[in-house]
Amino acid sequence: MQVSEKPRVEPLDPPMVPFAVGGLALFAVAALIVWLADGPDRWLEICVAGFLVGIPGLITMIVHDRGRKRRRQLTHPSFKVTSQL
Repeated sequence: MQVSEKPRVEPLDPPMVPFAVGGLALFAVAALIVWLADGPDRWLEICVAGFLVGIPGLITMIVHDRGRKRRRQLTHPSFKVTSQL
């Protein structure tokens, strides 16, 4: 009896910086809306806190995305890394 091997499913590795920037933008827009609508101070504080906590998240995603090409080259030898400078 021959055991057939299932094809290996590659994990997704999308660029993460756009997600982090999107989250920062949403918190900034929400803070602006709450501020202009003279909403509860607590909501404004939450929006500002979300924006500030998102900044280290953005930095983390920038570092993560720098390694995408290297990871891709390790798993797919035919992938070529070229310098864009």
